[in-house]
Amino acid sequence: MEIFNKIKFNSPVVLSFVLISFLALLFDIFTGGNSNKLLFCVYRSSFFDPLTYIRLFTHVLGHSDWSHYINNMLLMLIVGPLLEEKYGSLNIIIMILITAFISGIVSIIFFPNVALLGASGVVFAFILVSSITSFEYGKIPLTFILVAFVYIGGQVVDAVFVRDNISNSTHIIGGIIGSIYGYYMNKSKI
Repeated sequence: MEIFNKIKFNSPVVLSFVLISFLALLFDIFTGGNSNKLLFCVYRSSFFDPLTYIRLFTHVLGHSDWSHYINNMLLMLIVGPLLEEKYGSLNIIIMILITAFISGIVSIIFFPNVALLGASGVVFAFILVSSITSFEYGKIPLTFILVAFVYIGGQVVDAVFVRDNISNSTHIIGGIIGSIYGYYMNKSKI
C-alpha cells in the first residue's frame, strides 16, 4: 500500500484529541448517554468522588451529538495542526489542559445546575492563539483585535441576549486563555 507511506501523522496531539473525542462520542451513543454523565461532562458533584477530578479535564472530549462533535473538530483540525507545528505538542497539551481545568472549575462554581461538555473552549483558545501568531514585541496584531472583538464580543452579547444551550462562558474563557497563552508563547520566542 504505497498510499499509506505518503500519509504523515503531522499533528499528534490534535489528531489524538480528535480520535479520542470520536471514541468518546461512540461510547456515549452505545451506552445511551451514560458515559458522558460518568466521564465526559463536568458538573457539580461530591468532592469525595474521584471522577469529579477526572471530569475537570475529560469534559472537553465529550460531545452531545454528531453535529456538536463535527463543528468542534472541524475547527480544531483546521487551526490545531498549524499551532502544534509552530508551538510544539507540549504547549498544545498544556493549553488544552489549562482550558479544560479552568472552564470546568468555572462551570462547577458559577453554573451548579449545568453539565458542561465539548471542546468549544479549546477551539476558541486555538482561534485566539492563531490570531496572535505574528506578534512583534510592543505591537498588537490587528487580526488579534478583530478576532477577539468578533469572537469574545459575540459571546458576551449571546450570553446577555440569547438563551440557548451553548456555554458562552466556556467560549469566553477559552478565548481569554488562548489570548494570554498566545501572547506569552510568542513573547518567549522573540
